[in-house]
Amino acid sequence: MLPWSEVHERARSVAGRLREAGVLPGQRVALVYPTSAGFFDAFFGTLLAGGVPVPLYPPVRLGRLDEYHQRTAAMLRAVDARLVLADKRVRRLLGPAVEAARPALGCRTIEELLPAAPSSTPVGEGDLALVQFSSGTTVEPKPVALSHRAVVAQTVRLNGFWPDSDGVVHSGASWLPLYHDMGLIGCVFPALERGAALTLIPPELFVARPAVWLRTISRYRATVSPAPNFAFGLCADRIRDEELEGVDLSSWRVALNGAEPVAADVLRRFQRRFAAWGFRSEALTPVYGLSEASLAVSFSPLDRPFTSYRFDRRALAEDGEAIDDPTGVEIVSVGRPLPDFEVRVVDRGRSELPERRVGRVMVRGPSLMEGYLGLERATARVMMAGWLDTGDLGFIAEGDLYLTGRAKDILILRGRNHSPVEVEHAVEGARQTSLPIVFTMSFDTNGRTMMGVGAADMMSLHQRLGVHACGTNCGIGASEVVAAILNMRSSKPDGIDDPILIAKANCGIPEFI
Repeated sequence: MLPWSEVHERARSVAGRLREAGVLPGQRVALVYPTSAGFFDAFFGTLLAGGVPVPLYPPVRLGRLDEYHQRTAAMLRAVDARLVLADKRVRRLLGPAVEAARPALGCRTIEELLPAAPSSTPVGEGDLALVQFSSGTTVEPKPVALSHRAVVAQTVRLNGFWPDSDGVVHSGASWLPLYHDMGLIGCVFPALERGAALTLIPPELFVARPAVWLRTISRYRATVSPAPNFAFGLCADRIRDEELEGVDLSSWRVALNGAEPVAADVLRRFQRRFAAWGFRSEALTPVYGLSEASLAVSFSPLDRPFTSYRFDRRALAEDGEAIDDPTGVEIVSVGRPLPDFEVRVVDRGRSELPERRVGRVMVRGPSLMEGYLGLERATARVMMAGWLDTGDLGFIAEGDLYLTGRAKDILILRGRNHSPVEVEHAVEGARQTSLPIVFTMSFDTNGRTMMGVGAADMMSLHQRLGVHACGTNCGIGASEVVAAILNMRSSKPDGIDDPILIAKANCGIPEFI
C-alpha cells in the first residue's frame, strides 16, 4: 500500500535530486520502468522538478534487444531527452540505446542521483506535462505533447463520468502498462485527482494468468477497470472455472473497452462467461479515444447494455453509407462525446457529412495535444482551426459514433474496400482463441493483390484459417485469402507492425514453409 500523500513526499525528494542533477524546467526526462513504485517516484518527481516526463516501454523480449535499442534511441532523440531514468534491472539493458541517443545527463537510477533537499517547481497550465508516443502500429510512433491544461481537463471529465453516488465510492484496478495512456491517464490520474484506491497488476502477470485481473477486482471490490478488446476475449477463452473460486464481480460497474476496435462478439462472450460470477452486462462500456486527445473522446452510457447494429457491408464499403441490414456487418457504438468535446465526420474536402455517411472523424475538445513535439509539418497535417483529424473512419447514427476503420488501412480487393478490423473479427470468430492479423501483399508473378491472414503460431493459424469466415462475413473469396505465420514484434506497446510473411501462395492455397 502506498498512500497518495507518500507518493507526493517521495516525488518531492526525487524532484530535489533531479534539480541538483541539472534537470531544468521544460526539459524532457525519459522514464523506463515496469509497473512499480519506482515509476511513480520518477514520474511525479519529474513533474515536481518542472521537467516533462516521457514514459517509454521497457524491454520485454531479450531476443529482440537490437530492435528495441534502435526504437528506444529514436524516441529519445525525438524528444531530445535530457536524462533517462530507469530501475536497476532495466538500466542494465539500455546501454546501446543510451549510447546512440546520448542524452546530456546519461542514464541513471534514482538512487544514483545525489541527495538534495525536497523541491517543488511551479508550472503554468500551458506548460508541457507529458509527452506520450502515439500507438504507431502502422507507422512510426510520434511524440504527442500534452499540456497540464489538457491532462487536467481529461482527468476531470473522466472522473465526472462516474461520480461517487448512492453510497458507491469508486476505486480502480488495472493491469495496463503505466507507459500507456489508458493505464496512466485513464487509471492513475483519475485515482490521484479523487484520492481513490488503485490496485495495479504487472501486465506480464495478466498475460500469463488472465484470472489474476478478475480475482484482483473481486478481492479489492474495484468498481472501474478498463482494458482493450483483446483482454476481454482472452479472459473469456482462457480462464477456467477453478481459477474463479470465491470470485465476485458484482462490484465492477465500469468495464471500459477501448484502445482498439471493439467486437460485439467478444463483449457477448465475456458477459455470458462471467455472468455466473456476478458480472453485470451493463458494466461493459465501449469507448473511443486516442493519444492526441490525451485519451478519451467518447463514452457509451453507463449502466446500460452496449449498443450495436448490423449494416449493409457493400453500401459501407462502396458507397460510404450506413444502411441497416440484419445480415450485415455488426458495428459497436462507441457512444457520444465527453462534455465539452465535439465530434464530426467530414469528407475529403473537410465538409461535414450528414448522419450515416462514412468519412474521417474529426475531434475538438479541451484535452487535445499541443502538437507532435518538434514535428511542425506532421502537426499541421492533423490539426486545423482547433480540430484534430484522427485518421479514423466512421459515421454518426442517432447521435452515436460508429467506427469503420483507419483511413490508411483499407484493403482493396477486386475494387472493393474492406476494413482489416472487420476481417480480423471474422477470423477470430472462426475459433475463439488467439488473435489474427490481417494485411495485404502483392505477388509479382501474376499481379494480384492478396489478403493475408496471419497468426502467431502455425497450429493456431492452421486450425482457424478464416477462409469460410471471410467469405461468409466479409464477402471475400477463398482465392483471395492467403495464410501466413507472422513474426510478432512485441516491442511496440500497442500492437504489431511490419509482419514478416513466411508462407507462400499457390493458386490461393496456403503452403507452409
